[in-house]
Amino acid sequence: MTTLLEWFLEWPERVSRHIEWLAPLFARFVVGWEFLWSGLGKLQNLPAIVENFVGWHIPAPQVLAPFVSGVEFFGGIFLLRISAGALGVTMIVAIASAKWDQVDSVLTLVGFDESEYLALFLWLAIAGAGSVSVDRLMKRFSRQPRR
Repeated sequence: MTTLLEWFLEWPERVSRHIEWLAPLFARFVVGWEFLWSGLGKLQNLPAIVENFVGWHIPAPQVLAPFVSGVEFFGGIFLLRISAGALGVTMIVAIASAKWDQVDSVLTLVGFDESEYLALFLWLAIAGAGSVSVDRLMKRFSRQPRR
C-alpha cells in the first residue's frame, strides 16, 4: 500500500521533469498571439487609440498610443523576458488609467483580463521563458567563444 501511495505522490514530479518546458512555451504562444493581434489592430487604427488615450487622461497620447501599440505588437512576437516585463508594465498602466474607476473590491481587480495577463507576464519575467525559447538561444550564442 505504501509503495502504491508513494508512486501516486511521486508520479507528477517525474512526469513534470520531462515536460517542464511545455507550460512557459504554451503561455508565451497563447499570450504572444493575443498581443501580436491586439497590437496590430491598434497600430492599424491609431487615431481611435489616441482618442481613447485622451479620454483616459493618459499623458502624451500621441506618443504613448503608438508606443504601447508597438510594445504589444513586437512584445507579442518575441515575448522575451524583457518583453514580458514591458507588457506587464503596460497592463499596470491599463488598469490604473482605464479600469481603476471600476474597481470596488479585490475580486473586481483580479477579475480584469489585464490582471490575468499581468500575473502571467510577471511569472515569465521572473521565472524566465523556459528551455524552448529565444531567450535560451540568445544565452547559448552569447556564451560561445568568438573565433
